[in-house]
Amino acid sequence: MRSFYHYMMRYRGNRKNNEEKRLADWMFEDHSFPKQAKSYDEISRYLEWNIPFPSALSVFDRLYETYKLDEE
Repeated sequence: MRSFYHYMMRYRGNRKNNEEKRLADWMFEDHSFPKQAKSYDEISRYLEWNIPFPSALSVFDRLYETYKLDEE
């Protein structure tokens, strides 16, 4: 199973400037983001401490569900 970071890179470069792209771009630019993480808890803890924008946690929750379904 690939990491959540790797999964999110599909949203970088989207023509639409939506929250998914915003989160993916932030993850790419944040050199401390846990790029190998697959665990919901590890990623959500990191986001809680380093929240890039107000709705980032809800965007993450939604995308993590999709990630889990796609990666199983």
